[in-house]
Amino acid sequence: VQLQASGGGLVQAGGSRRLSCEASGNTFRPYTTGWFRQVPGKEREFVAAITWTGSNTYYADSVKGRLTISRDAAENTVYLLMNSLKVEDTGLYYCARDDGYFNFDSWGQGTQVTVSS
Repeated sequence: VQLQASGGGLVQAGGSRRLSCEASGNTFRPYTTGWFRQVPGKEREFVAAITWTGSNTYYADSVKGRLTISRDAAENTVYLLMNSLKVEDTGLYYCARDDGYFNFDSWGQGTQVTVSS
């Protein structure tokens, strides 16, 4: 599977941004898609995830209530809507697909989100 993340950019604190993760290739196997972010000098951290059917979503405590993950099965695309952005949300955002057991082993390239104060 190939994952293409897009939608990053520069946004002011308090603003919003929507990231997209489009999957191509082997998209038929049920899987969970996740978003992660990384800043220089720190480990990559989990942000949010959504199951194949969209019936279950998971969020890091730091983003609950502000970020919403969703999926469009017909378009093989997962979205991350980010509201009330904070400077600490700045980072390189990656989308990834799991192996069926919440181990994320297929990664796309990152898209940079920079939140200015």
